[in-house]
Amino acid sequence: MLWVKALHVVAMVTWFAALFYLPRLFVYHADATDRPGIERFKVMERRLYGLMNIGMTATVVFGLGVLSYEPQLLRLPWLQLKLALVLILIGYHVWCGRLVVAFRDERNVHSSRWYRFFNEAPSLLLLAIVVLVIVRPGL
Repeated sequence: MLWVKALHVVAMVTWFAALFYLPRLFVYHADATDRPGIERFKVMERRLYGLMNIGMTATVVFGLGVLSYEPQLLRLPWLQLKLALVLILIGYHVWCGRLVVAFRDERNVHSSRWYRFFNEAPSLLLLAIVVLVIVRPGL
């Protein structure tokens, strides 16, 4: 059980690293004007999104593994809220994938400033999720 929890945390850290970095690439890509730079960002974004998919999948799989060992946790309000936030995070992840495609197809409609704000969402979700897991407030 502890191995499954450890792998869940490692996968989550991997996923969040990509969730923090990909929108930062979008900031730079939105400002890029030279063709070689633009093409380089497309490759970096595509590859990073692939790694992000692996991190997300592993996080979900190991999280489900933890729940299979301790299904009674599903009755706790803090975990229910955490899972709701994870669903929002998965939505953000999918949105990032759509943005990768928009940049690939040169259909980006957002400014680098917009991406700077967009980049903050995972930080807020991470803060909320970690507080819920560690503090386990009685909601």
